[in-house]
Amino acid sequence: MSRNYQLSIFALGGLNEIGKNMYAIESGDDIIVIDCGNKFPDESLLGIDLIVPDVTYLEENREKVRALIVTHGHEDHIGGIPFFLKKINVPVYATRFTLGLIELKLREHKILRESELNEIDSNSNLTFDKIKVNFFKVNHSIPDCLGIVFHTPEGTIVHTGDFKFDLTPANNEHSDIHKMAEIGKDGVLLLISESTNAERPGFTPSEQRVGEHVFEAFVKAKRKVIISTFASNINRVQQVVEACVRTNRKLALLGRSMLNVVDVAMERGYLDVPDGMLIEQDQIHEYPPEQVVILCTGSQGEPNAALARLSTGNFRGVEILPEDTVIFAAGPIPGNERNVTTIVDNLYTLGAHVIYGSGSTSGMHVSGHGYQEDLKLMCTLMRPKYFIPIHGEYRMLHHHRMLAESVGVEPGNTFIISNGDVVDIEDGVARQTREVHAGNTYVDGIGLGDVGEIVLRDRKQLSEDGMLVIILTMSKRDRKLVSDPDTVTRGFVYARNNEELLGDINRLAAKTINELHGRNKNDWGSMKQQLKKSLGQYIFAQVKKKPMILPIIIEV
Repeated sequence: MSRNYQLSIFALGGLNEIGKNMYAIESGDDIIVIDCGNKFPDESLLGIDLIVPDVTYLEENREKVRALIVTHGHEDHIGGIPFFLKKINVPVYATRFTLGLIELKLREHKILRESELNEIDSNSNLTFDKIKVNFFKVNHSIPDCLGIVFHTPEGTIVHTGDFKFDLTPANNEHSDIHKMAEIGKDGVLLLISESTNAERPGFTPSEQRVGEHVFEAFVKAKRKVIISTFASNINRVQQVVEACVRTNRKLALLGRSMLNVVDVAMERGYLDVPDGMLIEQDQIHEYPPEQVVILCTGSQGEPNAALARLSTGNFRGVEILPEDTVIFAAGPIPGNERNVTTIVDNLYTLGAHVIYGSGSTSGMHVSGHGYQEDLKLMCTLMRPKYFIPIHGEYRMLHHHRMLAESVGVEPGNTFIISNGDVVDIEDGVARQTREVHAGNTYVDGIGLGDVGEIVLRDRKQLSEDGMLVIILTMSKRDRKLVSDPDTVTRGFVYARNNEELLGDINRLAAKTINELHGRNKNDWGSMKQQLKKSLGQYIFAQVKKKPMILPIIIEV
C-alpha cells in the first residue's frame, strides 16, 4: 500500500462469484483473514480440480498477517486453507466442528502437525495489536457457525458469515439475536453481510419442515431408500437418523466425504446415532430392502460421487432396483442442473421412485442462506453506517444494497466491490479508491499455481481441434531432410480417412524445409516456427481447423 490507512477492508474471493470466500481486515500492522475457501471449476477449465484465492498481497505482507478466523466449515470457506497455510503459516481460529473438518484437510495434505489450530465459540474473545475480536452465533446449514465482530480504533466492523434466522432450528442452537441487538445498540461502523438469497422474498423456511417430509417419504417407501444430501449438513443427517429410528430401518453411508464428516460429527458430539443402526456397505443385502436406508453423496450430480455411480449401475456391491425410492435432499446449485437431470433420468430408467427438485416443490430441502426478510432483519439489528454486501454475484449484491437502504442505510454508504477492491476508512469516513492484487489460483492434481492461462489455452485448443505432430529426420551435417516427413495426429482427423490431406501436409512440410535451406535459414528454431505457420495456414484453409502443430526434428 502506498500509505498507511487507519482501517482497510478487502476481499480476495467471494465477490461477484459463488465460492472461494476470503476477506481481510487491515488495521495498522494487523491483518486478520476471514475464511479461505475454494470453488469448483466450470467445463472451460480443462483438467483443473479446484480454484483457490490468489494470496499474493498477503504473501507480500506476511509479517502483518496475525490470524485466519473461519466462520464455518463449508468447502467454499475452508477448502483453500491447506494451500494458504503452506504459504503463510498463521494461527487458525474456528469452532469445534469446523476444526474437525479442517483437520481432515490438513492431515490429507500432511501439514497438520505444523499447523496451529485454536478452538473458539460464540463467547470467545481474541486480542491482537490494534484489533479485538468477539463472536455471535448464527444459524446455517452446518453446525457451529459464527458471525465476527472486529473492534478497531476506527469503530466496529461486523462480518455476518453465512446465516439465516431459524426460530426452530433442528439442533436447537438458536441465533444470538439478543447479542446482535446489543452490538447494533453500541454502534456498528460497517456491516459485511452475505447476499446469496437477496433475490428471494420472505423468510427462509425452518429446517424442521424437512424432517417431517423425510419421515413421510420413509413411511411411504416400498423398498429401500437412497437419500442424497450435502455431507456437511449434519442437521439433515440427524433428521435422516431420526426417520430411520421411527421406521425401524438400518442406515448405510456411501461416499468418502459422507463417511469422513459423519465420523467427525459423531466423535465431537454433533450427531447422535443409536448403537446398531449403522451398517457397512457389504451388509446391505443382509436385510430386507424395506429395512434399509442408504445415505450418500452426489446430490449436485457430481460424476464420480456415489449417487451418480449408483444411477449407472457402477457402484460395486450396491444397486438400485425397481420401486426403490431415491430422494434428493438438497436443491441443485445454479450450474449443476444438467448433471442432476441426467442422474434423475438414469434413476427413472432403473425403475426407481425419485423425489427431486427445489425445496419448495419436493419439501426435502431448505436453504441455509437468509432470504430478503432475514437480510433486512440483520441490517435492522446491526444499524450500520456503512454496508458491504458479499458472497454473491453482482445482481445479488445489487439487490442486497436495495434491501439495506430500505431499512435505513444511507444511499451512497453501500460499497458494491469486486475481488481486490479496497474500502478504506479514516476518521469515520469510508472510501473505495484503490485495489490490491486478487485473482484465481488453479489447483491441478497436487500442483498449485503451475497451470496458467497459457496452459489452459493449449488444453482448450487440444480439446477442440486436436494435435498434429510432424516428424522430420534431418542430417546433422548439412541440415537437409534425410527422408520424407512423417505425420502423427491425435484428435485432429482420422488418418485412414484423410490420407490425401496428410500426404499434402507432408509434401508442404518438405517444401517449406527445402526453401528455408535454400535461404540459409538453417537453425532449428526458425525452421519450426516457419513450419508451424505454413502448415497452420494451409490446414485452416482446407478444413477450417487449428490443431496444435508440434514439429519434431531428429538429427542423424
